[in-house]
Amino acid sequence: MNNVALPFESFGVSHRGCVRELNEDSYLVEPETGLWVVADGMGGHDAGEVASASIVDHLATIGIASSAPDLRARFEDRLSRANAEIRRISESRGVTIGSTVAALLAMDGRFACLWAGDSRVYLIRNASISQISKDHTEVQELLDRGMISAAEALTWPRRNVITHAVGVSDEIVVDFQQGEIMPGDIFVLSTDGLTAHVTDAEIEAAAVSATPQAACENLLQMVLARGGTDNVTIVLVKIGDGRNGAYLGASRAEGCG
Repeated sequence: MNNVALPFESFGVSHRGCVRELNEDSYLVEPETGLWVVADGMGGHDAGEVASASIVDHLATIGIASSAPDLRARFEDRLSRANAEIRRISESRGVTIGSTVAALLAMDGRFACLWAGDSRVYLIRNASISQISKDHTEVQELLDRGMISAAEALTWPRRNVITHAVGVSDEIVVDFQQGEIMPGDIFVLSTDGLTAHVTDAEIEAAAVSATPQAACENLLQMVLARGGTDNVTIVLVKIGDGRNGAYLGASRAEGCG
């Protein structure tokens, strides 16, 4: 089984939101190579976007891998190069900059999700959504230790403080989950600008009821209508059954409610 036999229909959108002046998010949609990425930069004006763009630019050079392990190795190599570049930029500017990353790799009927920070990867399978990634945040650590409740986490003052990111140290801490791809699977990658305004159930409902393009645009409009307090980036990947073609596109949406 390979990427041709089990096609991917995918789409991505990114928007600065209704509050931020700049969009520090970046994304990559590469079904030909089996790679989809979102990245949420941090570091202030003219820094966060540099970090997220560095990740995407390096990962865009992966090319066609010979196997799933080769794809994973290429991904880790490019991410390491991006980390080094971001570190050099940080040193030259005298500031700490960095970026989250959440990626989906798919090849030979297998998938791997890799992430650092609080950008997320969801899997919708059999009409049920699950969060594959686990946020690298202070509030998630407190939840894991049983020190706060899920309800308290929603309004915790430091809920947006992340504990891992690309570019903030010489060593990258990246977690991963892997598994088998099933026909009909839907993967949703997003920065936290989506999950700040939209529930998991709403993500699932939008993803299963429309094409990737329409689902991304519908979710984006939902965020903007609810105030769009952060940059928001959404990448959606639907797994076909061998009868569908692949789709690659990009879109921008405007308007805040």
